[in-house]
Amino acid sequence: MTTRRTIDPYAFFCNRALEHKPQAAFAGKTKADFEKWKKQTLPQVLATLGDRPAKVKPKPELMVQWEEDGLIKQRWVIDTQPGLSAVLLLFRPAGMKRGEKRPAILCCHGHGPHGKNAIMGVLTPQQIASDVTPLNYDYGLQMAKQGFVTFAIDLLGFGERSSRQKPHTHGDHIGARDECNINYLCATLLGTTPLAINTHDNSAAIDFVCDQPFVDPDRLGVMGLSQGGTMTTWMALTDERLKAVDILCYAGPFYDIAFRTYNVCGSQVAPSLYKLVDVGDLQGLIAPRPLLVELGIYDSCFHVDHTLNLNYRQIESIYKTAGCRDLLDLDLFPGPHAWGANKSVGFFGKHLAADWL
Repeated sequence: MTTRRTIDPYAFFCNRALEHKPQAAFAGKTKADFEKWKKQTLPQVLATLGDRPAKVKPKPELMVQWEEDGLIKQRWVIDTQPGLSAVLLLFRPAGMKRGEKRPAILCCHGHGPHGKNAIMGVLTPQQIASDVTPLNYDYGLQMAKQGFVTFAIDLLGFGERSSRQKPHTHGDHIGARDECNINYLCATLLGTTPLAINTHDNSAAIDFVCDQPFVDPDRLGVMGLSQGGTMTTWMALTDERLKAVDILCYAGPFYDIAFRTYNVCGSQVAPSLYKLVDVGDLQGLIAPRPLLVELGIYDSCFHVDHTLNLNYRQIESIYKTAGCRDLLDLDLFPGPHAWGANKSVGFFGKHLAADWL
């Protein structure tokens, strides 16, 4: 009798993932169960990120300031950790009164060559037409026009922190390989991950922005699309200063997005993470803070069949058990992998006390 065997690695990993049950999946029934689960699980989840970089003084340098779109726009360079810096775009309404402080929203970008510039709208008209408009991607710019302070930096491997971009000189060495995966390999060899580095650097950006006289450090939010949704999730888990969270078109389960469709990269995962939790549990750990989840019905990256019925329903169950179901909202919009933009202004306006709206 012939034994049925598998020599296809892709099939092997898919089968393993399909059979896998995360060790710390939430199955509680009471608020006390939730509190115990979060107390035990969150430290384990954060430990998968590896070593956190050391803090450094930002040594900020204002490169340019200009007024456009009714906003004061600034381009800063700050140090974020030993040996690494970032360019930070910081927007605020031009009509703010002297001494006035506004809520600030950290805007996290997704994949694409332009990094932070795309979500802040700092591109040519041609680039906006091809890379921003189809995804309604410039939420950093649009939310600033609504009266919020907004800011963004490049994640590793994107925009001005891509080794392929000028003035860097390593494009030929990288070739056609995914820069996220290269960074993951390099980082894990050193005992850390791109997620640890990126969350740390975003927190360093928050530190700097909170020192600005026009920012209320007690009214901070975070939002991001796709990989930016991954970063939004992890920023909420690693930085408790963020009081309201808007995740745009990033949802699980890991089986569907990481194994069956290969729809993640080295910037979005950590060693042994799925051994502990699935994406719904990961995002459920944000409770009891206000959370808005946006899902596109026609999203071809994160399919609504599993993002709604498997991932969102798990988040909903966690929030309900935690006694804060009223702090979870869903924008299920008839659109593609994009920012729905139907509820974000009202969501942040409510939870960050935007009294001018």
